[in-house]
Amino acid sequence: MATTTTTATRSRKANGEAKTAPITLNEGPQYPDIQTIRDAIPAHCFVPSTWRSLGYVVRDVAMVAALGWAALTYIPHIENFAWRTAAWIVYGYVQGLVCTGVWILAHEAGHGAFSVHQRLNDIVGWTLHSALLVPYFSWKFSHHRHHRFTGHMEKDMAFVPHTKADREKRRLADLYLDRELFEDVPVVQVFKLLMHQLAGWQAYLLFNVSAGPASKQREGSWWRISHFEPTSAVFRDSEAIFIAISDLGLAIVAGLLYYASTFVGWKTVFLMYGVPYFWVHHWLVAITYLHHTHPDVHHFEAESWTFVKGALATVDRDFGFVGRHLFHRIIEDHVVHHLFPRIPFYKAEEATEALKPLLGDLYHCEKGSFLGHLWKSFTQCKYVEADPAVPGALRWAENK
Repeated sequence: MATTTTTATRSRKANGEAKTAPITLNEGPQYPDIQTIRDAIPAHCFVPSTWRSLGYVVRDVAMVAALGWAALTYIPHIENFAWRTAAWIVYGYVQGLVCTGVWILAHEAGHGAFSVHQRLNDIVGWTLHSALLVPYFSWKFSHHRHHRFTGHMEKDMAFVPHTKADREKRRLADLYLDRELFEDVPVVQVFKLLMHQLAGWQAYLLFNVSAGPASKQREGSWWRISHFEPTSAVFRDSEAIFIAISDLGLAIVAGLLYYASTFVGWKTVFLMYGVPYFWVHHWLVAITYLHHTHPDVHHFEAESWTFVKGALATVDRDFGFVGRHLFHRIIEDHVVHHLFPRIPFYKAEEATEALKPLLGDLYHCEKGSFLGHLWKSFTQCKYVEADPAVPGALRWAENK
């Protein structure tokens, strides 16, 4: 693991002159306040360009349309079954990459980083997410709370880790067996990772899986915590109408898919839409999981958590050309995104570089194989325990 390390400094401006003081790491790291961090970033990084953002939408949607047209026009006419199957596999993978970029543009809109016009943000976000069968407003509300409480062991909305006590509970997912008896068996790890990637997104939407125990807005039974129900315990009463609007978007797209199936058949609809759908949400689950799961990254008990601690409990990673040009740098510049989610992705690299000297050891970045790190983190980061060196912080326990 390679963690980017530079001299940690805290910058403040007084009487027009910048002053710096070291961030000491004795008895746990000392975090700069959010205004100090903001002052380190050029002001123009916080201002999105509506036309530039729309340009990325046009580009990505054009790629989706071109791939879909080419697949429907040429692949069914490949006579050899093996070559036809291979062509569908390649199409599904590539279309999944491009559609992940579309997903991320809707994510930008949900954060208000797409445009300074909130209504435009919601129109673009609702349209793009609905096209991918994502409940836009439902996701937007829960995702904002994930950002608000990142790293909080009780209120975070995504990938809150298990504790030692959690592991001692018998669960249906483990057939009520002691998980330590079989969880390190390679075939079990592979199966669980596949389920994690293929069904993790759907489990989150339906059952609020991986969210903290205090993440709900009110008490609700296990079947009343979905992202599709306007009266779900995940949402406030005032948000119910927007959940219904999200559902309307899903219903429209589902109707269009059914209509398409009457012309080309369900098999073709599944190959053209269903396979890329699973690829998209595989990537989104992997990206989110790896942003918040790393041996060097803490989670925090409620009493010691702060917004800055949580926002910095994230990891920048690298996914090469795909990450930079198709995934809109969501992998490479995620730390600054958690600090200031309204910074548009095309200005996040500059903002990240501006923060590195200030944050020093508080900034985490890991290079190397993205999928390799997915396997490593999934098989080694099992639960968290108290970090004796940092009061109130929880570290990943060593895999023994």
